[in-house]
Amino acid sequence: MRLLRTALLIAAATLPIAAHAEPLAYKAPFVSTNAGDDKIDFAGGTFINHGLVGVGRLSADLKDAKGDSLGSFSSMAIDPRSWTKTATGYSGRLYSLPDRGYNDPDKNLFFDYQGRVLAFDLSFTPYSGPDLPAATSSQSQVVLKPLDDKAVFLTGLDGKPTTGADPGSNTVTMDGYTLPIPPAGTLGAGSLSFDAEALTYRADGSFYVGDEYAAALYLFGPDGKLKGMIPPGPALTPMKGGKINYTSLDAPDTGRRNNQGLEAASITPDGKTLLAVLQSATLQDSGAKGQQNRAVTRIYVYDISADPLPRTPKAVYAIELPVYSKKGDGKIDATAAQSEMVALDDHRFLLLARDSTGHGCSCKAPEMVKAVLVVDTAGATNLAGTEYETGVKPIAPEKDGKDVLDASITPAKSQMLVNMLNTTQLGKFGMNIDNPKANDLTLGEKWEAMTLVPALDPAAPNDAFLFIGNDNDFLTTKGMMKGSAYDAGLTNDTMVLAYRLTLPEDLAKALAAK
Repeated sequence: MRLLRTALLIAAATLPIAAHAEPLAYKAPFVSTNAGDDKIDFAGGTFINHGLVGVGRLSADLKDAKGDSLGSFSSMAIDPRSWTKTATGYSGRLYSLPDRGYNDPDKNLFFDYQGRVLAFDLSFTPYSGPDLPAATSSQSQVVLKPLDDKAVFLTGLDGKPTTGADPGSNTVTMDGYTLPIPPAGTLGAGSLSFDAEALTYRADGSFYVGDEYAAALYLFGPDGKLKGMIPPGPALTPMKGGKINYTSLDAPDTGRRNNQGLEAASITPDGKTLLAVLQSATLQDSGAKGQQNRAVTRIYVYDISADPLPRTPKAVYAIELPVYSKKGDGKIDATAAQSEMVALDDHRFLLLARDSTGHGCSCKAPEMVKAVLVVDTAGATNLAGTEYETGVKPIAPEKDGKDVLDASITPAKSQMLVNMLNTTQLGKFGMNIDNPKANDLTLGEKWEAMTLVPALDPAAPNDAFLFIGNDNDFLTTKGMMKGSAYDAGLTNDTMVLAYRLTLPEDLAKALAAK
C-alpha cells in the first residue's frame, strides 16, 4: 500500500500547478511490489483491491465455431444469472467479443471476418498459496471451455453478415443511419464494416457493441441481428474534406482517431443507463497530433430506460487519461488510452487504461502503466448540447505544443485501484513484466476486457471478483482466417486475470441485485 501511494505522489509531483489537475504522468515504469491490499477512499466510498487471486489461459492456436483462429477478448461479460458458488470455487457463462479478425493495416491486409460473440463455460478457483513455478501450467485457476454451439454471429440491418474489411470512404444510408459499407468490387462489399470493441448486455438478452469504424454503439438482438444504432454525434463522426469517412487507414480531419472509437461501454446494474468512453482524444482535441496529445477524451451517458436507441446523450464529460514515457526515459510522449469499463452506477465506473507494450507488441520498450481506475463524473461539466458536442470546438485546444483541457471545463475525477504491473502478485502465478525479454510468461500488451461479479461470500458481502482479459490480436504461428492459413510470427495466448475487490456497500448491493 505504501509503495503504491508513494509512487502516485511522485508521479503527481512532476506535474505543474494548473486550474485543475492535469493527467497523471509516468516518467518511469509504474511498478508495485505490494503483496497486500491497496485501499482508496474515493467517490463517496471505500474501495479495496485485495490483489491477484487467479490467472487462466487459452492457446492462441485454438479455432472457433467457424474454423477461424479464436480471437480473444476485446470485451467480455459474465452472465450474472449463471454465476454461482461451487464446492471448490465458482462457475458461470462468459461471453467474449473478438474484434475485426486478423489484420495488418500497414499492409492493407484485412479479412472478410464476420463479427461474433463467443461463449465459454468458466470455472474459477481462487488461489492464495505460495508462489507457483514460472510455467504456463501455473496459470490454471481460471478455466475456459469454448461452447461452439452458443456462439452468435452478427448480421446487419439487411441480414447480411458483418465484415472486418475497411470500408474506405464509402457509406450507405439505411433506415436513417449512415453506415460504413465497402463498395462493390472490394472486400466485404455490401456488408457493414465492423471493428467490435465493447460489449454490454440488456436484461432481455439484446446487447450493445461499441465500434471503431463509426465510433457508434450498435444494438443487436439475442440472435445477433442488428436492431439499430446510437450514431456518433458531430464531435465523434470522422470527417474528411467535409464528408463522413469511416476508413481506418487515413486520419480524418475531425472526429474519432483511427482505431480509437467507443472502446468501452457498460450498462448500469439497474439497466437504465448506458455509458461509453472514447478510447482517446478526438482529432480536434489533438492539435499537435502527437501521442502525448490525446489524453483528454470523452465519456458518454445515455438514458435507455424508455428508448434503447436514444439519438443523443443526456450527458458528456471530459476525462484526462494517464500519460507516460514510451522508453521510460522521462520524456512524456504517449497516452495510456482506455480499453474497457464496468459501470457501477450512473456516475461511477471502473476504467482500464494501459500502455502499448508487453508480450505481443514486438517491441523492446518497458511496460509503463496498466491500471484500473475508479472514475466519478459527479461534479464534472456536462458538455451535452454544447458547441463542443454539436460541433467540433475543441475541449482541449493546443497550447505551447500540447493540448490542455479548457479551464472552464471540470473533468471527471479518477483514482487508481488496481496496478496490474505488480511484480509480486504476477510472480505468484509465474508471470513477469520483462518485455525487453518477452516470452509466454510476460504480461501481454493489450488488456481490453473486464467483467465484475459478486464473490457470494457471506463473510465478505461487499466483495467482488474483477476479471480482466487480453486481446491477443489473433497472433499465432498456426493461424486460420476464412479458410486461409497465416503465420503471425509469434504466439500470444488468450489470458484472464482475476482480482478480488471490496466495493462500497451500496455498489456491492447493486451488483448483487443485477
